Amino acid sequence: MKITLKVPENFNFWRTIYSHGWCALSPFEVDKDANCLKRVVELSTGKRLVIDVFQSSKDKLSIISSLNLTQRENSEVINQVRACLRLNEDYSEFYNEANKHRDFRWVAKTGAGRLLRAPTVFEDVIKMICTTNCSWALTEIMIENLCEKLGWQINDSRRLDSLSRWTFPTTEVIADVSEKYLRKEIRAGYRAPYLLELSQRIINGKLNIDSWRESTLSTEELFKEVRSIKGVGPYAAGNILKLLGRYDYLGIDSWCRKKYFEIHRNGRIASDKVIEKHYKPFGKWKGLFFWMDVTKHWYEKKFPF
Repeated sequence: MKITLKVPENFNFWRTIYSHGWCALSPFEVDKDANCLKRVVELSTGKRLVIDVFQSSKDKLSIISSLNLTQRENSEVINQVRACLRLNEDYSEFYNEANKHRDFRWVAKTGAGRLLRAPTVFEDVIKMICTTNCSWALTEIMIENLCEKLGWQINDSRRLDSLSRWTFPTTEVIADVSEKYLRKEIRAGYRAPYLLELSQRIINGKLNIDSWRESTLSTEELFKEVRSIKGVGPYAAGNILKLLGRYDYLGIDSWCRKKYFEIHRNGRIASDKVIEKHYKPFGKWKGLFFWMDVTKHWYEKKFPF
């Protein structure tokens, strides 16, 4: 089954896919040979399937699935893709601001700025916690383990590659395992109790993170609420906010510091206050300008990693 989806004028498919590392983490998968983004999708009707998303023309995306879907299921797939690729968000104000600065005029020209995210806030938060205080290789291992050991396996013999894939685990599944299991089988280390507590708080109705994407709270209030999750520090909270469409915080980590030092200080180290001051003039967009700045070299290649 093939679904066609219209995209905004300033949308760039590959710059959105490679906006950060989520495209390399299951259940996302980039198929460079087929020029598409794959994603394991779980629908409210109980269907679980793999979809291929690719740009079929300048203003259209195509979504291909080997399963026949109802009209309601089609709509749900479209809504998930729209959410992941940020198709409903207006970036005109951001592009207008970028065009005021010579060093950032490339942003609007390349259609950069949209940051790939998961269909659910829960998946984004779990993944962000799994990026803290570790190498990217370990992040990949933890997410792969979460999917393969706690997700639902998809075996679709009708697909050309016939590979097994897994859904991202549900809140209920993670909440039901032990801290020991998360440490040993998932290799989550010190993050294990944080993943468990987050899942249990959601199950018990003490935390409603699904509401965050439409929250009317000020960014400062929302930042505090995100920080209330154990294991989510300033770095993780700032980057979670970016996936919610709020860019007031930089979300600085060691990799970003190093890139900033290379770009603006010839490798000389500086404090985070210096970095904050550099991007302060960009106001509510400063977190996104910061990310564009340190990842500019990615945009020179179709597949930067």
